[in-house]
Amino acid sequence: QVQLVESGGGLVQAGGSLRLSCAASGSTFASMGWYRQAPGKQRELVATISRSSRPNYADSVKGRLTISRDNAKNTVYLQMNSLKPEDTAVYYCNCVAIINLFNTKEYWGQGTQVTVSS
Repeated sequence: QVQLVESGGGLVQAGGSLRLSCAASGSTFASMGWYRQAPGKQRELVATISRSSRPNYADSVKGRLTISRDNAKNTVYLQMNSLKPEDTAVYYCNCVAIINLFNTKEYWGQGTQVTVSS
């Protein structure tokens, strides 16, 4: 049974930093990443990272947010620096579990709130 446990959200002033963590269990994971959803907006990609630690970022976060992972711990991290009020959203962990050679399955965390005050 796959479980994703997120932590690290909170309230921070503009220019500040937060670090999100997502501990996954119950499978081996290919891609892991973070998405976010602001009030009244669609969920959007923040960053993903492959099993070989190749990152992919949304243009809006490049240079400010850094994704990393620890395969031994099945954990993905999002270091968020120079935060802006527009980064305020619920952040969701997303992990793609490897079912077998031909199949994967996507899982979502429960979400963690990040609020950046101006």
